Amino acid sequence: MKPSAWRAALRIARRDAARAKGRSALVLAMIALPVLGVAGVDVIARSTQLEPAEQIARKMGGAQAYVTMNTPGSAVVQSPDGEDTTGSRAGQDKQKTPAEQRSASTDPAQLLTELLPGAVLVPTGQAKGTSASTVEGRMSTTVEEVDLTDPVWRGRLNVVEGTAPTRPDQLAATRTFLDRSGLRIGDRTALRGLDSRPYTITAVAEDPGRLDENELYGRPGAVIAPLAQADPNSADSGPQNWTAWLVKLPAGGRIDWPKVKELNGYGFAVASRAVLLDPPARAEVPYYAEEARYSSGYVNKSVLAVAALVPGMALLEIVLLAGPAFAVGARRSRRQLGLLAAGGGDRSHVRAVVLAGGAVLGTGGAVLGLFGGIGLVALLRGPLEEYGGQRFGHFDVQPLDLLAVALVGLVTGLLAAVVPAVQASRQDVVEALTGRGGSKPANRIVAVLGALMVVGGTGLALLCAVTNTAPVPGLLGGSVIAELGMLLCTPLLIGLFGRLGRHLPLSPRLALRDSVRNRGRTAPAVAAVMAAVAGAVAVGIYHASDVEKQRQDYRPSLPAGAVALLRGGSSEAAQYATLREAVEKDLGTLGERADVLSPTAVPRDCGVSYDCGYVQALKTPEKRCPAVDARTDEERERLSGDPRCVETRSLPEELSNMFGDVLIGDPALLHNLFDLHDPAAEQALAAGKALVFRPDRVADGKAFLRAEEQPTQAQIDAGDYQGATRDVTVEAVEVQAPLPFATVVMSREAAQKAGLGLRSEGTLWHPAAVPSDSRVQKTSAHLGKLDDTVYLDVERGFRAERSVKMVGLTAFAALVALGAAGIATGLAAADSQQDLATLAAVGASGGIRRRLSGFQCGVIAAMGTVLGLLCGAVPAVALRLLEARNTQVWINSTPVGHEDAVIAVPWADLAALLVGLPVVAVLLAAVLTRSRIGLTRRAG
Repeated sequence: MKPSAWRAALRIARRDAARAKGRSALVLAMIALPVLGVAGVDVIARSTQLEPAEQIARKMGGAQAYVTMNTPGSAVVQSPDGEDTTGSRAGQDKQKTPAEQRSASTDPAQLLTELLPGAVLVPTGQAKGTSASTVEGRMSTTVEEVDLTDPVWRGRLNVVEGTAPTRPDQLAATRTFLDRSGLRIGDRTALRGLDSRPYTITAVAEDPGRLDENELYGRPGAVIAPLAQADPNSADSGPQNWTAWLVKLPAGGRIDWPKVKELNGYGFAVASRAVLLDPPARAEVPYYAEEARYSSGYVNKSVLAVAALVPGMALLEIVLLAGPAFAVGARRSRRQLGLLAAGGGDRSHVRAVVLAGGAVLGTGGAVLGLFGGIGLVALLRGPLEEYGGQRFGHFDVQPLDLLAVALVGLVTGLLAAVVPAVQASRQDVVEALTGRGGSKPANRIVAVLGALMVVGGTGLALLCAVTNTAPVPGLLGGSVIAELGMLLCTPLLIGLFGRLGRHLPLSPRLALRDSVRNRGRTAPAVAAVMAAVAGAVAVGIYHASDVEKQRQDYRPSLPAGAVALLRGGSSEAAQYATLREAVEKDLGTLGERADVLSPTAVPRDCGVSYDCGYVQALKTPEKRCPAVDARTDEERERLSGDPRCVETRSLPEELSNMFGDVLIGDPALLHNLFDLHDPAAEQALAAGKALVFRPDRVADGKAFLRAEEQPTQAQIDAGDYQGATRDVTVEAVEVQAPLPFATVVMSREAAQKAGLGLRSEGTLWHPAAVPSDSRVQKTSAHLGKLDDTVYLDVERGFRAERSVKMVGLTAFAALVALGAAGIATGLAAADSQQDLATLAAVGASGGIRRRLSGFQCGVIAAMGTVLGLLCGAVPAVALRLLEARNTQVWINSTPVGHEDAVIAVPWADLAALLVGLPVVAVLLAAVLTRSRIGLTRRAG
C-alpha cells in the first residue's frame, strides 16, 4: 500500500475512535490495564533494588566499613560485600597462624584499633530485651544504644520525626512501638527495673530495611548498663562484649581489598565502602575458590525462571486482553468496512483500516497504562512500603524499561488486531452491509489440537520443573502452550457450557444460548477474562504456597494463644502465688492452670535458682553419639566421626518451649502444652512413669537422662567448664502428642524418686480466646508493680513475612483481573446492543433486558474464570516444584537432597473469585443497561 493509503486508514481509524467514544474507551482501558500492571510492577521492582550507594547506607550509614568478629582466633575468607564467610583453611591442618593466635588473646576492639590506626569504632548490634510502660500498661520491646546525633548512623537508622536524643533520659522509638504503646513524641516511658527514672521519647527513628521493628534507642551508656544493674539475673546482663562496629576513618581514609584480606586473617569480616563501590576481580577473591569446593558453579535456576516467567506471561496476557477489544471494534464497524469494500477498496485497504485502529488505540492505551502505572505506584508508595516493611531505595523510573513496556503494548495491540483485520477483509460485502451472517460452529479438530496443547504444555512445564532440565524455556514455553491450547478449546467449551441452559430459568437460558450462537464475540471475551484470571491465580497460588512454607518452618515456643508467666529471680513462693492470681484476674477466663517445673541435678527444692544444675534427655545407648560423653575438645572431635554423630534433619513435629526440654508437671501440663488428652498417658504419669515424646529417647520402657551440676571454681580455674555428671534411668512410656513441645515429662514424685531436684519455671494457661494486646499490657504493668522480675508472654502464632515486590505483584494482578473482567464483559455487552434493541422492539420490558444483559456478562465472566483457574495453576505449581528442586538440604556441610515442594491452594480466595467475579459482572451489566433502548439503524 502507498503511504497515502496508510494515512487515510489512520485518519479513518482516528475518526471512528472519536465517533464511538464509549467503545473506544473500553478498548483503551483493555489495552491500558495490563500495561499499567506491568509498568507498576517494574517500577516497584526497580525501586526496591538498592544501588551500591543505597546498600552501603543501609549497611554502614556514613561509616567507611562495617566490621564483625564471630569467632576470635579463626581466620576467615569472605565475599566482597562481607555477607558470606567461611573458614580459610577448610580440610587442612588446625595449626593457628600468628594472626589467629593474636586475635584469640587480644580484645577484638583493641586489636581492630591497632590494625586500623586513627579509626573510631562505633559499637553496634548489641540490644537488650526488656519491657516498657505504655498507655495501657507495659509491653515487651528491645532497647539499643545509639547516638543518633552522629551522622555515621544516617542511612542505617534515620530520625524521621522529632529530634534525636541528646540527654541520658531521652529515647527514640520506632513507629511500631508508638502505635502499639499508644505513646507519642514528648510522652515518657519507664523500662523494666527503672521505674524511678522514666525516659522521654523525643523522636521517631526507623531502619529503612525493617520498618516493623518494635525498638527503643537510647544514648550510649544510658540504658543497657542501668538495665543490667537493675536485673542482675538477666541472661544478657553484664559487660558488653561488642563484636560488630561501624568504622570511621580520618578524612581520605579507606579500607581497600588487600586491607580487607589482612583483617580476614585476624578473624574479622569486613564490609568496606571502598570495596563495595569498586569490587575486586573474581580471581582476587579467595572466598570464591573456597566456595567452589562445595557449589561447583551451582546456579539457582528458579530465580532465572521467575525472571522469565513473569514478563513472558504478562506479554501473553496483554495479547489476549487486547484481542477481544479489536475483535469487537471490527464487528461494530462491519457496515463501515463493507461500505469501504463496496466503494472499490480491496482487502488490503480493509485490513489497513482495522490495523490502523489497532495502532491508534494501542498507542493511546500503552501511553495511558504507562502513566497510570507510574502514577499509581507514586500515589501508593507510602502504604506499599509500610505494608512490605521496607523503604524503596529511591523512586526508580527506568525510561528504557517503560519504553519497552509501551512498545510491547503497541506491538501487541497491532498483533491483536491482525486476526480481526484478516477476518474483516474476508467477510462477504453483502453480509457486511445487511448485518447478516452468523458465526461458524466450533471446529472439533482445532479443539482437539487445543486439548493436546493443554496436556502437552502442562506436562512440559511440570517435567522441566521436577527434573530441573531447561527450566526457563520449559516453564515459560509449557505455560504459554497450555494457555494457548485452552484458548483454542474455548469455542467448543462454550458449546458445552450452553447445554446447561435447559436447566436454567429464562434469562440465563437465553444468555447461554446467545453466547453459543455468537461464539465470535463470546470466545475472545472469555479468553480475555481467562488470561487476566490466570495471572491472578498464578500469583495467588505461589504466594499462598510461600506463606505455607513459612508456616511450616515457623517454630513457636508455645501453643498458639497460650499465656505463660515466667517466674522471676526474686519471686518467693507466696509472692508468686499472688502474681498468678493477678494474671487470672486481669486476663479473665484463662481456663486450666499448669504449674511448670524442671528437674535439677542437685536433689532439693531449688526455687528459681540455676545453681542446681541441669537435666537433659539422652538418646538410647545404641543410638547415642559417643562424643556426648567426651570430656575434652580433642576427644570430642575424635569421636564425632562416628556415624551416629551425624545430625539428622529436624522433623517438623519436633518443637521446643521456653521452659525446657525435660519438664515436671501434672495432667494440666499435658493439656495446655501438648494438647494431649489421653487417659492412658495421665495414668502412666500418675504411676510414676516418664512420658517420652521422641522415639529415639526411649527403649525397653526406659528413658535416659543426664544430670549435670554446675562446675566448681576449681574446675573452672583448671579449664574444665563441665560439672560433675551422672546418668539417670527412669521408667517411661512413649507417647504421641499433637504438639510435642518437650521431650520428657514426669511427675514431681518420679523426679524425687530418681534423685533429682526441682526448679520452678513458671505457669502456663491455654485460654479459648487469645487475650488482646491492651489487656496484656495492663496485666504486665500490674505485675511490674508487684514483682518486676517476672515476664508475661503470649504466643500469638505465625505471622507471614511480607515483601514489597510480592505485595505489588499481588495488588496489580488482582487489579488487572477485576478490571479486565469488567471491561471484557462490557465490550461483549456493547457488541450485543442490537439484540437488546430487538428485544425492545418485540415488547420485552426493561427488567428482562437488564437481566439478559447481566446474565450474558455473567456467563462470559464465569466461563473465563473457570478456565483461568485451570491455566493459572500450571505456572504456579511448576515454579514451586522448581524452587524445591533448587533448594538443597545440608547436613554437616554435606548436601543430602532437596526440600519437599510445598504447594498450597488458597481455596477460599479462589472460591471467592469463582463466585464473586461473575456476580460482579452480572450486577454491573444489569445496572448499566438502559431501561429504554434507542432506535438503531436497520441493516439492509
